[in-house]
Amino acid sequence: MSELRKPTVVCKIGGSVIDGVDPSIIEDVKNLRSQGLNVIFVHGGGDQVTATAEKLGKVQKFITSPEGIKSRYTDKETAEIFTMVMSGLLAKQISQTLQKNGINAITLTGMDGLLLRADRKKKLIILDERGRKVAIEGGYTGKINSVNTALLDILLSASLVPIISPVAAGEEFELLNVDGDRACSHVAGAVKAEASVFLTDTEGLILNGAVVSRLTTKEARAALPSIGSGMDKKVIAAAEAVEMGAKRSVIASGLKAHPLQNALDSKGTVIVS
Repeated sequence: MSELRKPTVVCKIGGSVIDGVDPSIIEDVKNLRSQGLNVIFVHGGGDQVTATAEKLGKVQKFITSPEGIKSRYTDKETAEIFTMVMSGLLAKQISQTLQKNGINAITLTGMDGLLLRADRKKKLIILDERGRKVAIEGGYTGKINSVNTALLDILLSASLVPIISPVAAGEEFELLNVDGDRACSHVAGAVKAEASVFLTDTEGLILNGAVVSRLTTKEARAALPSIGSGMDKKVIAAAEAVEMGAKRSVIASGLKAHPLQNALDSKGTVIVS
């Protein structure tokens, strides 16, 4: 980690800092920066990708891993639409919201400055309609293998808030769809973040009808068979962030006032080593 880098919080949001996230997150960002912390956003936007693809006549296909984790099947055309939506309109709308509120931001994908490099998945093992394991061609999805922290240091030292779209550069510089939660975990781990925060529409991880306040990474992974689709990916990413170097991860509600500050105050599910 750069000796010059301030403590950093990496926050995963959906496709907007307004829709699905309480607007007071803007005040949180300002307060954190005034306290000497850097903030990095990683955003999603899968629903917007699906809607745009279907408007363009590209039917989206979703697959399920043997572990029960659902994801988008990404062929070359879908990868291009994914990049267009994520790093085009969605990223710029997030930047627009921050800029309007006096927060200087910059948008980039993993291709820009080779921020995120990834290995293209050659084969995928999925469950077919009958629940049988089958192997299919991997398409244009990737598994992140490196983060260009030197680039992030330059941006952060210029008092910019990076907004990262989950598109990575493959070995042959192809555009690869990478999971937004996992992009957050890799960035958080690489910068040794004070916290990686995953904002969602629930209070945190809910098991047996109650929010789990604290888990170790080992306990989080052991709980995966009991966790529903969608939240399972966040729990995996939260555990990975800590395993890769973040001090802690927090899964918390983005819908309450001051969602980012609440997460840092451990109001949610905290995952530690």
